[in-house]
Amino acid sequence: MNLSISKEIHFIEIQKFNQRLLWVLLLGSSTFVVIFFGYGMIKQLVLGQLWGNRPMSDLALSIVGPIIMIFMVGITYLFYSLKLITEVRKDGLYIKFFPLSHRIIPFKNIIHCEAKTYRPIKEYGGWGIRFGRKGKAYNVSGNRGVQLELSDGKLLLVGSQRHEELALTINKIINID
Repeated sequence: MNLSISKEIHFIEIQKFNQRLLWVLLLGSSTFVVIFFGYGMIKQLVLGQLWGNRPMSDLALSIVGPIIMIFMVGITYLFYSLKLITEVRKDGLYIKFFPLSHRIIPFKNIIHCEAKTYRPIKEYGGWGIRFGRKGKAYNVSGNRGVQLELSDGKLLLVGSQRHEELALTINKIINID
């Protein structure tokens, strides 16, 4: 029994967030928070000196400090882990925004597909899983993608650094059926 036939992959692209400013902000703010709270916790909990103008109790600081530090490091790690995986398989377009979401669009639901250059901030409010005036978008970087018109009338943009190849692959399949 050959299961690979139903999952035949015609196109695959894996993208990650790669904007320098995003990484400077994430790493900078995480580092700042860890140093800031780390210093405060050492000063108050280890050295016994109150930290700040209105210091927390030792118990509150020992709970809140680590929670805030873990949260900031966790957000940074989440962005590091996020991947937009786009696959064109025999049975449809697979969009995975790992580890948050996944979607399968059967080819019968795609009316039109075209490669395009777009303005992520103006048209969709930025990158990620976005809802804008031009429909929904899955994108992580750049300004190129594939615009899909679906049978329910909705528009969906899939960001791609290989947008022409992706559109060509989808169009070959939807025009065959």
